[in-house]
Amino acid sequence: MSAPLPGVLPPLDPLLHQPARTQIVAFLSGRGEATFAELKRVLGVTDGNLGAHLAKLVEAGYLESAEQAGTGARAQTVYRLTAAGRAALAEYVARMSALMALSAGPAADTDTSLKPST
Repeated sequence: MSAPLPGVLPPLDPLLHQPARTQIVAFLSGRGEATFAELKRVLGVTDGNLGAHLAKLVEAGYLESAEQAGTGARAQTVYRLTAAGRAALAEYVARMSALMALSAGPAADTDTSLKPST
């Protein structure tokens, strides 16, 4: 990615700038790992939708997956955030925070109406 021009925000990661993928990565960041079934339940998405999003994140190197023995004869796939995925999420959050700071405008720094009186 090239350096941004002065005064221009760098672009958001298009892979993470999709609500379901942002939620997957954020959930795994806090949880550590989760099965396909857990992610499906938490996100409330269909098998096909979740599978497509997970495949994109794995292909990008943001997630890794492993088969794990499940209950009964059925194995479950467990997903974990990689170091690259954790770094991408941190960068995405930082860029979103910078964007949100701009939305507050310069008056936010000098506005005393919400500060306690002394």
